[in-house]
Amino acid sequence: MELLTLTKWWAVPVIWLPVVCWLFVKSIQMGHTIQEVILMALFGVFVWTLIEYSLHRFLFHIETKSYWSNTAHYLLHGCHHKHPMDSLRLVFPPAGTAILCVPFWNVVAFFATPSSTPALFGGGLLGYVMYDCTHYYLHHGQPSKDPAKHLKRYHLNHHFRIQDKGFGITSSLWDAVFGTLPSSKISVKHN
Repeated sequence: MELLTLTKWWAVPVIWLPVVCWLFVKSIQMGHTIQEVILMALFGVFVWTLIEYSLHRFLFHIETKSYWSNTAHYLLHGCHHKHPMDSLRLVFPPAGTAILCVPFWNVVAFFATPSSTPALFGGGLLGYVMYDCTHYYLHHGQPSKDPAKHLKRYHLNHHFRIQDKGFGITSSLWDAVFGTLPSSKISVKHN
């Protein structure tokens, strides 16, 4: 099973960006203007940031007690914390993403119109692609300027200092909203 957790970072944009584009085109073909699709996509990206925070805080850092829940947690996120610089464990496997797309699509479709669902979902999927690529870069890139330099310090602080704070990857917005910002003294310390 562990083999299924290994993914090259570039697989995420190669597989999912064409799907994102197709979804945007679908909403345009169903009568929306490009400007409307852009706004819906931006809203989808914004919603993704809340999903990213929520998954990382409440699912990836859940307390487990049984053998099977410990094993599932390790495969889902624990292996990433144990081996944070393993380049094959920094992005979510495409097969897992495809499976999760079904319930997320259904939630969006429940709240949105048939013509806006593709653009809203596409925005969320674009947010996911941005998240996974950002996550890889924060671990293996060498940013020299903010905001990337700050995000790298912020995320590595979560890995190596305070694992129960700093759950945002692409932004600290939801950490600020929900009170999980690490203390500023620690999170801005230079390497």
